[in-house]
Amino acid sequence: MTTVAIAFLLSLACSAVFTPLVIKLAHRLNAVDHALSSRKIHKAPIPRLGGIAIAAAFFVPITGLLLVNSGVGHLFYSDGLRPLGLYVGGALIALLGIYDDLEGAGAKLKFSVQFAVAALVYFLGYRIDALANPFGPSIQLGWLGLPFTMFWIAGVINAINLIDGLDGLAGGVALVAVGMTFVLALLRAEPLMMLFTAALAGGLIGFLRYNFNPAKIFMGDTGSMFLGFVLAVSAIETSQKSSTAIAILIPIIVLGLPITDTMLAIWRRGVRGAPLFQADRGHIHHRLLDAGLSQRAACLALWGVSMGLGLVALVLAFASSRDAALILVGLALVSALVLRWLGYLQIERTVEVLDIRRRNLARRDSIKVIATQLKSAAEVAAVYESVRAAAPALGAECACLRLAGDPPGSVSASDDLARRRCRGVGKDRACTGHNLRGERPGARVLSLGWNDRRTQVDGDTELAVEQLCGHLHAALERIDARAVAAGEVSAEYSLELVHRRAAGARR
Repeated sequence: MTTVAIAFLLSLACSAVFTPLVIKLAHRLNAVDHALSSRKIHKAPIPRLGGIAIAAAFFVPITGLLLVNSGVGHLFYSDGLRPLGLYVGGALIALLGIYDDLEGAGAKLKFSVQFAVAALVYFLGYRIDALANPFGPSIQLGWLGLPFTMFWIAGVINAINLIDGLDGLAGGVALVAVGMTFVLALLRAEPLMMLFTAALAGGLIGFLRYNFNPAKIFMGDTGSMFLGFVLAVSAIETSQKSSTAIAILIPIIVLGLPITDTMLAIWRRGVRGAPLFQADRGHIHHRLLDAGLSQRAACLALWGVSMGLGLVALVLAFASSRDAALILVGLALVSALVLRWLGYLQIERTVEVLDIRRRNLARRDSIKVIATQLKSAAEVAAVYESVRAAAPALGAECACLRLAGDPPGSVSASDDLARRRCRGVGKDRACTGHNLRGERPGARVLSLGWNDRRTQVDGDTELAVEQLCGHLHAALERIDARAVAAGEVSAEYSLELVHRRAAGARR
């Protein structure tokens, strides 16, 4: 127990020291969240590499204890390769997060790495081989254990990622889950899992000092994915060694808030005909903000919900089958009422939602056609034609692709005609600008204007525009690369080098 306490204190100290250093590093690298989307709650740019401090505060103390004669080495290696799975897997997931925060990783890459790491830890010993059955013997999964384990780990990783929408929210929810996992490990005499969770808790507490509203730094995908991975693997370890009949439900309830938010997001986007992996403004924390709560109040409320779910999970760990069934029924009823109050589960809006779905699917089909055209675009003129075709598909009066900052006479000169058309949009109408690089600032902007008396752009239209921007950016990058290779424009004007020069100037 003394070693566990030392690990916690060392991790806390490391996090308190590392986080301010990471803030400075993120500013130097321009690795900041610029709040370029209406979904963002913050207004000023905030560094987004905080997960590096959390991961470092986890690994450094444990590595140090392994190197000294503390008894941790014997404990670490006495369980075969299992601890190595969490150690190496966590490092790989953290590296994926760093790449995503710095360069941006697509859904395919992130899921591929997550599933690969999940398979790795499965073969190293962290696996879901059986599902507890309260009415009889456990259900052996056999070969299904591998996909069950992979989907569980990837699901929890992305659940923590999705809930990271308010200052301190993901960190606080993860801290509650880590605390409950530590208690379960303590009660079941699992010293190694106590060590891991204590180190992670220390790192989180030190980080939350800088992450709570008003945040000085965000954990980014590095932090959310790393936390999700450690929590998922820890849950497998504690639940599979439990003798309770509903052991598999305990980690699900502990992580009930992020899991519920993720399931609602998948259901919401699927019903509305929106892309499943594109962010929107319909998460639980958004609903609380729309209900009038401040960022702090909403965050504290959701921390409270997580604590309540954690306590329910602890009670279930020692409850009889009959009592557990009653508790689960009560929890389901309360959850349904809360979700109803938040605006979910509204059956009376079925017709309206189906109409929204029809419009969204039609819009997505139009964007797919334009994306196909952009893939074969060999010059910027073809890109402009695609932009003009996109305007009516989005219900816009005009569309303007602005390429400010490009060298005169380069392959991406500005379209003055489209620019003049957008200037004709009335001041009392909606007119928006969208960076082609999404959350990362750049000189290339798609402007759209609507003359249909709307005063703001709805979230579904904004999602469609973001998809279009991604296709436009890819097409222009490809055209730029070809022009540089053909010598039509000097390499110093390529888009990548322009951004590197700008970043260097800021240093």
